[in-house]
Amino acid sequence: MLSAVRGRVAAGDSVPRALAGAPGGAVSVQGLLRDHDRTRRDLLGAGDAVQALLEDPAVTDVVVHAGQAWVDRGRGLEAVAIPVGEEAEVRGLAVRLAALAGQRLDDAAPIVDGVLPGGTRLHAVLPPLAADGTSISLRPLHQREFTLEVLRETGMVGEEAERLLRGLVARRANVVVAGATGTGKTTLLAALLALASHAERLVCIEEASELRPNHPHVVHLQARSANVQAAGSVSLSDLVRASLRMRPDRIILGEARGREIRDVLAALNTGHAGSWFTLHANSSADVPARLAALGALAGLDEHAMAVQAAAALDAVVFLRRENGRRWVAELARLRAREGRLEVDVVLDSADGRCRPEWEEFSARWSP
Repeated sequence: MLSAVRGRVAAGDSVPRALAGAPGGAVSVQGLLRDHDRTRRDLLGAGDAVQALLEDPAVTDVVVHAGQAWVDRGRGLEAVAIPVGEEAEVRGLAVRLAALAGQRLDDAAPIVDGVLPGGTRLHAVLPPLAADGTSISLRPLHQREFTLEVLRETGMVGEEAERLLRGLVARRANVVVAGATGTGKTTLLAALLALASHAERLVCIEEASELRPNHPHVVHLQARSANVQAAGSVSLSDLVRASLRMRPDRIILGEARGREIRDVLAALNTGHAGSWFTLHANSSADVPARLAALGALAGLDEHAMAVQAAAALDAVVFLRRENGRRWVAELARLRAREGRLEVDVVLDSADGRCRPEWEEFSARWSP
């Protein structure tokens, strides 16, 4: 019926108020549709005010905390004047969103990380862990497809970087995409995975499914936390090991953040070429330290991590974000020298300079 009602909007027609559940009179089609959208946002989304922010294509993050909402439109977080309600209402919103994500959020399980039906990433923390009141973090999944061509047009990828990125995919390099939060690691990775041969099977492993490459054969594996009886957890390490038996052509780890790094590097060193993962780091020079820290969680000492990483990883793609702009800032490679992992930057987009190692790197990975 709703589709029929929408078809009368252009004519400015009205419908019986009975359609809206009110006695007598008539209500405008526009009013009925507004009521429908408000109800949909309340029942299936984040509420009328917050959901409207999530549906804004310019918004990359929405956070609600202590009775205030903020959004990120590429310039950092900005406060927005919307009614989010008192603490009881914010907590109720967090609990309802967790239920929509198939998760439990209460005093026994006060932290939740999940994905809403429309693809929005949810993270929420209840008091007393969130000392000032319930904290909700939302990252919408906008349906726009970002191809590598589009990313180049927007300035995210330069000409030389684009050529080498295409080569890294085509020649099945093992690559880590590094950068700080919000630099576009997932966006770039999805665009690059879309370039993989359609004859290949991609297995994507994530804590909460966010990667959506435009590729016909993608298997999504998602980690699971333990229930309140401390049972039933499935870790990223478990999923990496499971993926090895799923006939993968490429293993994709959404983000390396713990002991699963040992399993990923072991897989990359035993024939699983063309695999990628993302890593939080403040610069390409910090990648060895981040890998060493993750390796320590997995019981690998610095020397073992250096040898494993240098043998497994062919390139580092580092992204930067500044003044609302996101771009591929550096391409680099990893080397093990005297038992330590080091980075050689081969292309620096900031000054457009190719380093001495560029010719060798370019020759090996050009498409």
